[in-house]
Amino acid sequence: MESLDRRRFLITLGGAAAYATLRPHVAIARHVSAWPSNLQPWSLPADAPGNPVEVARALIGAAVLAPSHWNVQPWRFEVDENTIRIVVDPGRALPASDPDRRAMMIGLGAALENLLIAARAWGLVTNVEYFPSGASPAVASAAAVAPPTVVARVTWSPGGPRRDRALLAMIPERRTNRREYDGRGVYPQNRSQLLAQVSGETTLHWLDDRESLRDLADVAHEAVRFESEDRRIAVEQARWMRDDATDARRRGDGITVAALEYPGLAHWMPGRAFNPDSWFHRYGIGSAARQARDGLRSSGAALLITSMRRGPAAWLAGGQAFERLALKTTQLGIAMQPIQAPIEVERVRPDLLRRFDAAGEEPLLLVRLGHANPPAASVRRAVALVSTFRSS
Repeated sequence: MESLDRRRFLITLGGAAAYATLRPHVAIARHVSAWPSNLQPWSLPADAPGNPVEVARALIGAAVLAPSHWNVQPWRFEVDENTIRIVVDPGRALPASDPDRRAMMIGLGAALENLLIAARAWGLVTNVEYFPSGASPAVASAAAVAPPTVVARVTWSPGGPRRDRALLAMIPERRTNRREYDGRGVYPQNRSQLLAQVSGETTLHWLDDRESLRDLADVAHEAVRFESEDRRIAVEQARWMRDDATDARRRGDGITVAALEYPGLAHWMPGRAFNPDSWFHRYGIGSAARQARDGLRSSGAALLITSMRRGPAAWLAGGQAFERLALKTTQLGIAMQPIQAPIEVERVRPDLLRRFDAAGEEPLLLVRLGHANPPAASVRRAVALVSTFRSS
């Protein structure tokens, strides 16, 4: 009996010691495996969920993985049975750098296209009403914040063919790649596939000879420097910079300083380099401008997306075209980065259009293409934080 009690004692003691040793690691494993509740995971189901409410959540889950300028995520979604309304979130506007809300509408268009791609891939039949009755597509002034506006109303029903499966798989894989590219060009057959993604009133202009890319890089350098020297724009952009991945996860939006790929002092001292009141701000200006110039110089091609129309409807359609283009570049293994400053700075815009032989057209997005290792995914706010479901 004494031997048995001793054995039990030793077993119990050993189990307690093992538990004490392993407990921190178990806790860490649980912490790592648990996705933060305020963030949307970069994953999508291969098939539509069975529950109608879950279908809506899954469609919105695809929409929120779309890119937006400075990752502001300017969207909200209102769900009523089999209808989703995509609504502008005016609190996420960029009034200094995007006063007419062109970039905001492009981001909303990209979110809409992701939603439609997911619906088609899951065999849903969709109907889209752009700027439905009561939602004004008027351009907001820089001084006023417009009320929330419904930019699209999407309804769906089952029973359609399953299309766009390949693009659906690319939605969680797409990244904005701000790294320096390796200079390799884009194959002609890949160029043809990219051009095929843009149709209707949206046009894609292509540039890939080295001398033209170097000249275009100087235009981007000037535009970024001009924006960075504007105090209002500098303050606005600093608002969306995140110190590190932890800061980004806590806030659920914005871009980390590391992801911006700024060279020099701006990478190591962002708090000072991007503070307009700091003596070090001059280094932030130089770093941002060099990143735009060197990025284009290292690219294999650049393209300009334009429209023959101007206004929110054209910008929304341009965002849809851009997202299809971005997903196709992902599928082809091509790195991609939109560069907004040459579009936003009015004084360089005519020069930009001239270099693409697109005078008289409405510029929507300048995009550089090339090859580089993909960066980590940026953060997105969870569906629960950006959606309202009507209770029936």
